[in-house]
Amino acid sequence: MTNKIEAFTFGDPEPVMSGRGLIDYLECIKYSKWYEPPLSLDGLARASRASVHHSSAMLVKRNILSSSFVPSRIFPRSAFERYAWEFLVFGNAYIERRTNRLGETLSLDVPLAKYVRRGIELDRYYFVPAFELEHEFPRGSIFHLIEPDLNQEVYGLPQYLAALNAAFLNESATLFRRRYYNNGSHAGFILYMTDAAHNQEDIDGLRQALKDSKGPGNFRNLFMYAPNGKKDGIQLIPVSEVSAKDDFLNIKNTTRDDQLAAHRVPPQLMGVLPSNVGGFGDVEKAAAVFWAYEIEPLQARLRDVNAWLGEELVRFERPEIFPQPQARPPGLSAPG
Repeated sequence: MTNKIEAFTFGDPEPVMSGRGLIDYLECIKYSKWYEPPLSLDGLARASRASVHHSSAMLVKRNILSSSFVPSRIFPRSAFERYAWEFLVFGNAYIERRTNRLGETLSLDVPLAKYVRRGIELDRYYFVPAFELEHEFPRGSIFHLIEPDLNQEVYGLPQYLAALNAAFLNESATLFRRRYYNNGSHAGFILYMTDAAHNQEDIDGLRQALKDSKGPGNFRNLFMYAPNGKKDGIQLIPVSEVSAKDDFLNIKNTTRDDQLAAHRVPPQLMGVLPSNVGGFGDVEKAAAVFWAYEIEPLQARLRDVNAWLGEELVRFERPEIFPQPQARPPGLSAPG
């Protein structure tokens, strides 16, 4: 028998993440009776859960908006939460006005923005769920709130698009480290044999024993047979975790900062622990600035539906937890 070195691994390599072409920006293509969105709405929905900080930043805004919203019989809090959430995620939100025969508003419904399409005639809207026939809303019954886009005016796009690559990289780092542990790479070993005293049947038996010693998906090790070796005929070489040079912490911290910058949410409002001794500063001051420069503009956008309805059904109150802005220092005049 010819002596030769053989090496094999237990288990096939796994892809870290199968990505989708989400950022490939296209025009609003005409399809049948409506325009298709420029980006995949299904992709945006999936991306909303790609990273902890990406999802949490939007949830913070939605929860603050919900806590300050004044509900009514026509527009309950549950419907408003969907209205605000879809605007934050998709950059589009829709309200359907349902009326009686006299034209009086009975209720405001929020159709799923993921399946709403704007017609070739821009005042027509369709509900197009997967594998079902489309439904056309009555003309004049749909209010469409749009986050403006520079390239087209049919659909809105969310503000956080520039941070999606950071969110995907954050997710990839987490999935890599998770699979690194699940595969047992941090606790595996290499069994190295050079002792030629064993025959091939013994080698095959040892190989099968190693393969069967652990459950599927864990501790996938490498077995190597190199006959006619001299010293240390059998060696057990641990695979150290240090060998995984994936720079995990730096990737997580950098991508977190990118996402927080895109969403403009103070880290202390999201439960982020400071890495320095001084911390993030006064949380009440951060909350007051966040309210003035992020929440109030969002409230103003969400109130646009009142002009369309002709009545004030979307109203807000300032929660006590958010302090009023401090008085302007003496000598400074009001802007404008």
